[in-house]
Amino acid sequence: MKDGLKTKKKVKNVLVTLAILVIVLIDIYPLFWMLTASLKEPSEFVTKPAYALNAGFFFQNYVDAWTKGSMALFFRNSLINTVVSVFFITLFSVTMSFALVKMDWKWKKVVNQYVAFGIMVPFTTALIPLFQIFSKMHLINTRACLILIYIATSVSFSVFLISGYMRSLSDEILEAAVIDGCGIHGLMFRIVLPLIQNAIITNVVIQFFFKWNDLLAAMTFVSKKELKTVQTGLLYFTDEFGTKNWGAIFASVSICVIPMLIMYLFLNKRVIEGMTAGSTKG
Repeated sequence: MKDGLKTKKKVKNVLVTLAILVIVLIDIYPLFWMLTASLKEPSEFVTKPAYALNAGFFFQNYVDAWTKGSMALFFRNSLINTVVSVFFITLFSVTMSFALVKMDWKWKKVVNQYVAFGIMVPFTTALIPLFQIFSKMHLINTRACLILIYIATSVSFSVFLISGYMRSLSDEILEAAVIDGCGIHGLMFRIVLPLIQNAIITNVVIQFFFKWNDLLAAMTFVSKKELKTVQTGLLYFTDEFGTKNWGAIFASVSICVIPMLIMYLFLNKRVIEGMTAGSTKG
């Protein structure tokens, strides 16, 4: 009887392992195919099937994408927009979360409801009003326009995310710090911030992914080539290369993906901890 149960358990483990391997393969193969295609010579796209591995490493594709395809310009624009907006999103969301969770003041409930309302309203519903507002302010085709939109549309979600983690902080720790003479600013920067590092990192990674991959806002509010981001820039690569230089096009896509991939590989453990730690109190 015991041997039968052990056999069933082993079979179950083998099936689960195979299922996981299939899922991983389905997820990883497109990325692997894209990276190998970005290193193929132009002739390989004609003489070999699409699934064939590259014969060598043709890095000229990346050089063409970075220079001829203006990828350096698009990459810089996306990096500036993303880093600046994520910095202010994190700053505002951490301070607002602390005020909404750990402080008592008159309009606390009203602001909480306002933040919740900001999560429920889709960005697309505000697209036309925002365009009219920024047009009258002469901010269309400016870097400030995208940064302001990124901040305004993301603070509510970030506050919701960090507030869940903030609630798990023990009030006794904060009270002890106040008794020891710690002021409100010292309480925030010396006590709270070190305790919510994982939540901050989680928020930074999530918001970085959202802003880096933004297409709708960048297409709507920016039409000048010198201000285009990597996502909007990719739409015009057929105009730059024609329809034959697929290697450079795949290299451009790889350049867009690599920063996010590197960030996730280094910070995925902290992200998982940040997403789960705020689910329980204590």
